[in-house]
Amino acid sequence: MDKIAIIGAGKWGLALKNTINENYSCVITSYSKKNIKDFVSIEEALKAEFLIFVLSTQGILPWLKEHFKNKNQKILLASKGIDISTNSFLDEIFLKFVDKENFCVLSGPSFASEVMQKLPCGLVISGENLELCKKFASFFPSYIKTYIDSDIKGAEICGAYKNVLAIASGISDGLNLGNNARASLISRGLIEMHRFGKFFGAKEETFLGLSGAGDLFLTATSTLSRNYRCGLMLSKGLSKDEIIKELKEVIEGIPTAYGLQELAKKNDIYTPIVNEVVAVLNGKNVKDALSTLLKDKK
Repeated sequence: MDKIAIIGAGKWGLALKNTINENYSCVITSYSKKNIKDFVSIEEALKAEFLIFVLSTQGILPWLKEHFKNKNQKILLASKGIDISTNSFLDEIFLKFVDKENFCVLSGPSFASEVMQKLPCGLVISGENLELCKKFASFFPSYIKTYIDSDIKGAEICGAYKNVLAIASGISDGLNLGNNARASLISRGLIEMHRFGKFFGAKEETFLGLSGAGDLFLTATSTLSRNYRCGLMLSKGLSKDEIIKELKEVIEGIPTAYGLQELAKKNDIYTPIVNEVVAVLNGKNVKDALSTLLKDKK
């Protein structure tokens, strides 16, 4: 029997554990949640051949430095974002610790609460080693449809970028600007995400698939999305620190917005929505920020 371990016991980590446990034996480890079913120590989890990482994005590099030893484990990354301590995509972080043929990325529109209810879901597993992608795909039950491709960078960029766009969408809805404005914002956001991803070599088709448009439309339109809820709260005048304190959850779009802006500036990529989200996070009036975007003709 394949040995599978989940690293990280947040909502998504628990959802993946319960899903995989339907047909396979899967354990889980966490710093804080030790009273959950199938919990094991970090040392025990690292003995598994297949590791699924669902840590908060900013916690990944410190965790790897402290705990990880490369023993030819197979990695599936299920976290989304940019490491702001190095301004690096997560594949760049992991590939300092593992070989690229042992690394895959999980992406696509997937709220943990719906996966826990066994509702239908489509996901993408991306990696250079397509056979390994298929192996990871085999762990999921039939109500989760998995697709295989090789565009790791595209999957990562879409997974990170959509969280920032969801904040912008939440701001728009919180200001009651209407469905038309939200549709315009999301569509322009998809173009912006594509422009950014194209610079880094992502494939065109990734942005129109589950990893791109699919995950964006889900995250930018539902109150199940903590990033969308963050935007709603920003529209009411709350600061980012107040929102983090109130939600008591990791809001990946906040650090990711700063990371994307830095990468865009460094490489001269036009990212107006990201720029205005960062401005709002830094205290700019939300109405002024949306006005800037709506007047932009590019």
